[in-house]
Order: sequence, then structure tokens, then C-alpha cells
Amino acid sequence: MKNIKGFLAIFGLLVVFSLNAAAQNITFTSLEGEKVDLQSQKGKVVVMAIGASWLPLSREQAAAINKLSRKYAGREVSFYFIATDSDAEKSKNFASNDAIRKFGETSKLTVSILRDSDGLQTVKQYKVDQLPAFIILDKTGKLAAEPFGGIDPKSDISVMLSQKIDAVL
Repeated sequence: MKNIKGFLAIFGLLVVFSLNAAAQNITFTSLEGEKVDLQSQKGKVVVMAIGASWLPLSREQAAAINKLSRKYAGREVSFYFIATDSDAEKSKNFASNDAIRKFGETSKLTVSILRDSDGLQTVKQYKVDQLPAFIILDKTGKLAAEPFGGIDPKSDISVMLSQKIDAVL
């Protein structure tokens, strides 16, 4: 029985380590075609607002992300909007780069917009269950807090996000 418990403990640790390593290897594509990977963000706190053009950030949420990106400018914090729209033209959730760009302009987003087609990396990796959602990674690339969504679209989330960012800076 001791051997089984020991084996299960070691197996559990290996799974946790492999999940953390996988999280650090996520690569996104900007609307301009540039690759941005989370591995290169080590040493920075990364804040990701996850959504789609069909399920966007509210005006207040977009304003909060923009406000925080200005507040933390020049510090070791990166902000991104991750669009989970499909890049497959035949998908019902398809959005072209131009459509996502227009969404960003309409929402007045000032942060970089990256693509994660169908949310295959972020939604699955971080177990996001609702959009829009927010993910904060610490300077080592690990989750600083559980992803959160389902926020009242009219609430000011900047204080809550700022506290979580300050806790890992």
C-alpha cells in the first residue's frame, strides 16, 4: 500500500510539472502575423483578457485593461487581449484578422491583440469556463490566481486586477 501511495504521489507531481511546463510554451499570433510566446514573457507578470469578437469585453472591462496597462507601463507587466475566434473560414465562430482588428478599435482596446484560434490553448490550458475571462501569470509563467470570468460587465474590475498584479510584482 505504501508503494502505491508513493507512486501516486510521484505521478501527481510529474503531471503538475508537465502542466506548468506546457503553460509556458503557449504561442500566440498577433494580427500582424508575429509570434508571441509565453516562454519569452518570463520575468514579467502577464495579464490576459480572454474573449472573442462574438463575446467581447464590456466597455468597462476594456477601459479597465487600458487603464491598468497605462498604470503599469514601464514595469514588468504585459497586457494582452486574446481573441478566441476561429481562424477556420467555415467555422460558425470564424473572424478574420480585419474583423478582430475592427472589434479592438470599436472596443477602444489599446493593448496588443493576439489570436488563439477557438481558444485551443488558453481556454483548455487554464480551464476557462466562461468568456470573457481574465488570467494573470506570475513572473515564472505560473498562474498567479485562478482564471476568473462571469464578472458583472458594468463593474470596475481594475481594483481587483491591480491587487492581483501587485501581489506578484
